[in-house]
Amino acid sequence: MATINRNIRKYSDFNFLFVTHPKTKDLVKINNEDAIKQAVKSLILTVNYERLFHPEIGCQINALLFENFEPQIENLMTQTIEDTIRFFEPRAKLTNVDVKGNRDQNELIVIIQFAINNVLNSFEVITTLTRAR
Repeated sequence: MATINRNIRKYSDFNFLFVTHPKTKDLVKINNEDAIKQAVKSLILTVNYERLFHPEIGCQINALLFENFEPQIENLMTQTIEDTIRFFEPRAKLTNVDVKGNRDQNELIVIIQFAINNVLNSFEVITTLTRAR
């Protein structure tokens, strides 16, 4: 008889690309690490007061995009991202956040490394933030 490990949780979410299943026409779900990667990226790109009944959810990284890319600002951006993930995403154990400013392209490259509870592997989310007026 096979044993089932009930301590491992399965996380799922719908895909933000709104891809539909070819046969059932339902939205395709993403699972486990893909769902958490999507949630982390979404959390970083969300501005406070953007979610209707949860104005506290969000990251203030957009407010810092128009500042000069100085080491102090990059440290503040890193701390802002770390605080947001630690406070709003309990499924991810943050291991490293790296913020690199690309001055020539007016963009910010954010690399977030984390582990998922009860999973041995480490995962990474890379996103690029650009300044636009």
